[in-house]
This record gives sequence, C-alpha cells and structure tokens, in this order.
Amino acid sequence: MAFLATPIYCLLAVLLIWPGAATTGRAQEGPYFVTYDSHMEEPGNLELEFEPTAGKPRGGNSFLSYLTEFEYGTSAWWTTELYVEGQSTRNDSTLFTGFRVENRFQVLAGQHWVNPVLYVEYEDISGADKALKEVVGFDSQDDGAVSNGLARREIQREVETKLILSSDYKGWNMAENFIAEKNLAHAPWEFGYAWGVNRPLRLAASPFSCNICGENWRAGVEIYGGLGTVDRFTLRDTSQYIAPVLAWSLPSGTTLRISPTFGLTDNAYRFLMRLGVTYEFPALGRRVKQFFHGAGR
Repeated sequence: MAFLATPIYCLLAVLLIWPGAATTGRAQEGPYFVTYDSHMEEPGNLELEFEPTAGKPRGGNSFLSYLTEFEYGTSAWWTTELYVEGQSTRNDSTLFTGFRVENRFQVLAGQHWVNPVLYVEYEDISGADKALKEVVGFDSQDDGAVSNGLARREIQREVETKLILSSDYKGWNMAENFIAEKNLAHAPWEFGYAWGVNRPLRLAASPFSCNICGENWRAGVEIYGGLGTVDRFTLRDTSQYIAPVLAWSLPSGTTLRISPTFGLTDNAYRFLMRLGVTYEFPALGRRVKQFFHGAGR
C-alpha cells in the first residue's frame, strides 16, 4: 500500500516535533481502539488523537481511514468528544466522511468493583465512512467495497448508546460494552458489543527516568462484533473481530498505540491495522480561563 506512506510519515513527524512540555502527572492511556473503559478525562484536560485504520474489503480496493479526536474533561464525571473523519481509497478518491459528538457520564463517584459509565453519541456520517469505531447489526466488509461516489450519497444520522462496565484489579483492567445504535431516518435498532482486557507490562515504577520501562507499556486484547437487530438478535451473519492491543505512554504526554485486527467471520474484514497517536494538554481549560481573565484587565 504505497498510499499509506504519507500518513505514516505524518505520524513519525508528530513524534519528532511534538512539544514535550507537559510536566503535569497524567494517567496512562489505555490501549483499546473500540472498547471503552470507565476512565474519564481529567477535568480541564484536552486530549488530541490521530487514528488511522488500514484495510481491504473482499473484492474491493485498499483504504486508509483518518479519524481525528478531540476529547475534553468537562468535569470529573463528564467527558465530551468530537470526532472528525475521512478516508482515502486506492483507485478511487479521498473524501471527508463526517463527524461524531460523544458524551460519557460516570454513574458512581469513586472506584468500585464494577464502574458503570453511560455513553451517548450523535453521528452525521456518510456511507463512505470506514473508521470502524464500532461494529453493530450486520455490518459487513462488503459495505467497504462500494465506490466512494455511490457510498457518499447515503447519509447516516444516528444515535448510538453504550453501557460501559469496567473493573480495575492489581493493574488489570477489564471492560465490557453493550452497544445500541439507531438510524434516525429508518431501520431498526442495531446491537453490538466490545470486550477488552489489558495490564501494564510491569506494575512497579522504575526509580529512574525511563521511556521504555515496562510500566509505560500496556498490552492486552479486545474482542468486538455485531449482535444483529431488534428484529433478529443473533451472532449469525455478523462481523466478529479479535485484536491484540499495545500502548506506549511517554512522560511528555504522548501515547502510541497499535492493534493488528483479525476477522473471525466471513462478513468481517480479514485484517485491519489500527494505529493511534495521542497527546494530552493538561489543565488547558484553566489556562484558557487565565488567559482571558488576564486579557480582560
């Protein structure tokens, strides 16, 4: 995939030139790409992420989707996000495919054996979208073989909800998501799920400054797929995936993630490669308030 070179070079450039001025302590970024855990963004922090996904549908052209995420910690119990998406398909075109607005709400204060989070998202995307942020209903790789010119005519304005359950124990995190999605114009409710588990490679922190120490790495696996519709709740004829996940968090606030993803059913893509580069701006909300307060004097 020669057309993958430019995005990969962009990722490398981010690593080389991205500022490393963040000195405020931060929680380690989880490695999941589809599964959500109960960890919320710190209040006032802004997280910026670039997440490309590469794949090839049966009988179709190779593609690279581009997803840019802006996540902000509105409060200790509320995190909001904006996703902006596009994709490039070999022998076809490059186009903007839409946006999503997401909100996550922590149900219980503090940490518990099981920590529930409620998720609500509005998405306005075209049928050409290939970000694959969730798999629901009878989603199929054949959808990705439709030409961009035809697929972009389909407008999908949808509401997606999730019940997120997450537990942390001795460094391990286990998360379960149940997904319900509804097209606002037509079609029944579609269902899906995601499950993930991960832990750091080493629990004890090194007494010395170290970028590649085991405590800076988290490894695990996530499994996700469709569960049919309200009229036909089933695993039959759905897409199912299994994906090892690995995240490397640097003291500067940058986290790198990778996930080779393998389809388990005929409807699923045989293979997807997911990458992620995340940078966190600590206390951005407070700094913006201070700036405008100072400018108003």
